[in-house]
Amino acid sequence: MKSDIFSARRYANDGLRLRSPSQLSLQRPELLAPAGNWDCAKAAVENGADAIYFGLDRFNARMRAQNFTEADLPQLMTFLHRRGVKGYVTVNTLIFPKELAEAQQYLRTIIATGVDAVIVQDIGICRLIRHLSPDFPIHASTQMTITSAAGVEFAKSLGCQLVVLARECSLQEINKIQQQIALQETSLPLEVFVHGALCVAYSGQCLTSEALGGRSANRGECAQACRMPYDLIADGEVVNLKERKYLLSPQDLAGLDVLPDLVKSGVTCLKIEGRLKAPEYVANVIRVYRQALDGVMTEIPPSPPSKGGDIAPLFKGGWGDLPLNQQRATDREHYNLEMAFSRGLYTGWFGGINNQELVHARFGKKRGVYLGEVTRIHNEQVTVKLEAPLKPGDGIVFDCGHPEAKEEGGRVYAVVHKGKETILTFGRNDLNLRRVHIGDRIWKTSDPELDKQLRQSFAGENPQFQRPIDLEIYGEVGQVLIAIARDQFGNIVQIESAISLAEAHTKPLDTDRLQEQFGRLGNTPFCLGTLTNHLNGAIMLPVSELNRMRREIVAQLEELRSQPKRWQLLSNISFQDLLPSSSPTSPTSSSLIVLVRNLKQLQAALKAGVETLYCEFEDPRAYQEAVQMVRQQQQDSSLLNHNSALITPNSLLPTIWVAPPRITKPGENWILQQVRACEADGYLIRNYDQLQFFAADRCIGDFSLNVANPLTADYFQQRFGLERLTASYDLNISQLQDLLTSCPPQWFEVTIHQHIPMFHMEHCVFCAFLSTGTDYTNCGRPCEKQEVKLKDRVGTEHILKADVGCRNTVFNGTAQTGAEYVQRLIELGLRHFRIEFVNETPEQVTKTIHRYRQLLQGEITGSQLWRELKLQNQLGVTRGPMGVSALRS
Repeated sequence: MKSDIFSARRYANDGLRLRSPSQLSLQRPELLAPAGNWDCAKAAVENGADAIYFGLDRFNARMRAQNFTEADLPQLMTFLHRRGVKGYVTVNTLIFPKELAEAQQYLRTIIATGVDAVIVQDIGICRLIRHLSPDFPIHASTQMTITSAAGVEFAKSLGCQLVVLARECSLQEINKIQQQIALQETSLPLEVFVHGALCVAYSGQCLTSEALGGRSANRGECAQACRMPYDLIADGEVVNLKERKYLLSPQDLAGLDVLPDLVKSGVTCLKIEGRLKAPEYVANVIRVYRQALDGVMTEIPPSPPSKGGDIAPLFKGGWGDLPLNQQRATDREHYNLEMAFSRGLYTGWFGGINNQELVHARFGKKRGVYLGEVTRIHNEQVTVKLEAPLKPGDGIVFDCGHPEAKEEGGRVYAVVHKGKETILTFGRNDLNLRRVHIGDRIWKTSDPELDKQLRQSFAGENPQFQRPIDLEIYGEVGQVLIAIARDQFGNIVQIESAISLAEAHTKPLDTDRLQEQFGRLGNTPFCLGTLTNHLNGAIMLPVSELNRMRREIVAQLEELRSQPKRWQLLSNISFQDLLPSSSPTSPTSSSLIVLVRNLKQLQAALKAGVETLYCEFEDPRAYQEAVQMVRQQQQDSSLLNHNSALITPNSLLPTIWVAPPRITKPGENWILQQVRACEADGYLIRNYDQLQFFAADRCIGDFSLNVANPLTADYFQQRFGLERLTASYDLNISQLQDLLTSCPPQWFEVTIHQHIPMFHMEHCVFCAFLSTGTDYTNCGRPCEKQEVKLKDRVGTEHILKADVGCRNTVFNGTAQTGAEYVQRLIELGLRHFRIEFVNETPEQVTKTIHRYRQLLQGEITGSQLWRELKLQNQLGVTRGPMGVSALRS
């Protein structure tokens, strides 16, 4: 059915294979480390991070981390800046209406403390920051789901200075985005995640924790449902996948092997995930990537020497001489990364889509280094053919293929090599060998020796990682010696000798001697970079004076670095300046909007007399037939109006709005063209590309725009002229009321019945587990042939659907309703109520529409509707997140 769609996709993807950005201007990307506490911050600094990102006690996407406090900020920023490291604060959650005043004060503190930038998800918060400070840097979080040049342009319009791309972007797509933003003159620096845990869902689009437990990932409370086991059910039958149960748990990202390609792509920053990880993890991963990145950068030719001076050899920042590997990462580097934390390491989406490799599905938790399989168990000893190093004291675990159960493991007491096999002995009573089997996999989970080395890397008060400073030396006989020192941030100091230079009869000051004396920078944050000798003649100065000058250079540079950044911070302004003005509402009756996902449901909704219809189909070509059905209904209704005196001229004809896919990547505008070709009455807008593409059409903003406060709502309304906005699904009833009272309520529609779209992901479950293919080109497209569900641990069967871009959505198997709150919302002025269907039959669609129509007309209560649907239709309707208590309000 979709053969030409797939051909079009292939053609579009071929268009991505353009030249990479010019290598003439390659820059060393910043290495950005996570820091959940002080020890992690020290570990990052001492192992070579250029910057760290961290959360405070509110509004950050890792609320389970220890985090810092506002009171920590001055000391933390002084420490970081003195060491030549930047600090970014995460404010990467949605902000609710009643939190704006607190968020404003919070942002004022962050800006005043001299933080280098803030990482933001919420569009309204971007507006507020720019209102408070014209120059404070904003980084658009990966939670903003930016996958294209249009997304970068959108972020730039908000005042962002950098964009963190979605993890799902391949190297080809990153290069394409770079080319497009350069052509459109909308360039911003781009940041990508290079290592760490991969979310299976697009960041900012995951509603799973919200749907299942009222813990929103968009509020830093992810419950990691993707790491749980699921059964795959195809056409009503459980598919036997043997030990593969963790169908939504990707391997961890490791971009080490594609580091040269990332540098060539021109990305500005390489980000390590892991604010919930230990300091040893931070030290380990940062050290590996620091060495590897420095190795890659040696391929770039050095700058030509400046005129008028001799250049001493360049000494790199770091710990001294380190082996530089310009090819693939070494076994030792991979070993260190796997010991840091590993669910399996993979290059993620950098190389494009490979659904057979992204998710191995055998476990969803940390494993470590694979050692081999058990070949014999005898006399309390275990024999294995080792595939990685092992020594006494290391910790291991036996993997019998059931990671959800308690597993045997412990520390190895003795390791004896016999030929190709190795015999392992354990402490008495340390483990129950009766629960260990021949064929069990063995994983090394602990290396105390490595952990000790890592802890030593950030122990003590003296700096262990040093960054280069460049010196210029001037002087001649009878004058003072002048030393000018610069660091990489542009700080500059000039120190003069207290003694005039004398003529040297023996051993005059030369470049080697200057380098020897000024290079003695142990126990300081600095090492000597280039030293340019501009001395005129054979001259001398006592070594004691050279040493004094060196100490003064260090002291003054440290003092300069530790001064807080002075960002503009306006005093007489407030978030209230940005609030939309209230407008009078005209008395109108409530409107029921129905979203359907197939033509049979559409036919049922038309027969039920629904006036506003939304369609979200997998195949956008089917929209043409849908529009024709509605147009025919319009014609029939017009004819009936003309011939019947019983129907008033004001009777509304049905309108049809169609939805493009949630994600748009480079080369996918052909999908949007197919959507527009149906000539619907309007379009549901899901992302930034669609705001551009459908700018001349009637548009309604969907839930994926994450409208959670009046500042965000006002931006979409005023800048893009959207007819309505769908309120964020992260809002409970109290927060929704706050939104409706802070904006004109006619701006909004609220979804009151739906199967919440929990995971929306690039990962294709159909391809990965119902085919042997890697992507749409060779999977055989099981998504077109089978009805698939994912059964969770409590027995709920969640519905799986694919879209035209082969992205999958897992819909909650249990429908959720906000029926009990409808009357309250009507009293607040809300008039547009949406109900959604996924796999319901036409009969269920008809009955559900009827009940909600009765609800809006006041014929039944919300409680009656909820009980009746649960009993009669067996939809398993729950009250959903709208009914979550107002603890988050």
